[in-house]
Amino acid sequence: MRSKALLAALIGVGLAGLVAIAAGLVVKSHAPTAMAFRLVDVKSGQPFTERSLRGEASALFFGFTACPDVCPTALTTVGRWLKALGPDAAGIHFRFITVDPERDSPEQVATYLSAFDPRIGGLSGPRSEIDRVIAAFNITARKVPAGSSYVYDHTALILLLDAEGHLRDTVDFDDPEEKALAKLRSVMRPDRPRVQTSTLPAQ
Repeated sequence: MRSKALLAALIGVGLAGLVAIAAGLVVKSHAPTAMAFRLVDVKSGQPFTERSLRGEASALFFGFTACPDVCPTALTTVGRWLKALGPDAAGIHFRFITVDPERDSPEQVATYLSAFDPRIGGLSGPRSEIDRVIAAFNITARKVPAGSSYVYDHTALILLLDAEGHLRDTVDFDDPEEKALAKLRSVMRPDRPRVQTSTLPAQ
């Protein structure tokens, strides 16, 4: 039973042995003030902090621009969701957060995202600040050697936050579209209760 649960928690396998991991992610309500960080919005060049998550629903996806498979697939899927949402898409802001700031400068992330829906924002920053965000959301981001370079095993779930910056839910990019859209619309509703605690299968 445990092996089946673990298998279900492995979200996708990319090229060069990349495995995007959902196992071990703890979904719970976070107070935004407990998640202090300072990143850079790659499109505007302006600082982006935990306070920037307030005032609008957000969907956060962690990845890296050299990702061979999972990240481009997820971002392409997000573009389809945004189109399917129609005018409702204005009610939630998608942001791609790099886990590989050594290679992913703000300029690199901005160039990478230009191939996808322009409504998808991007965040980069110093290694120390990226690590703060990874820790705040209990994200898996593990560097793995790949030939003369490296890739990242990383959580491939998209985190859904309400307009107060509280983590409400997660969505998998390979969920059926109707299920994904229902979750996105739900997180935009101010009357939906926050998630208290729910743990995915541990590794």
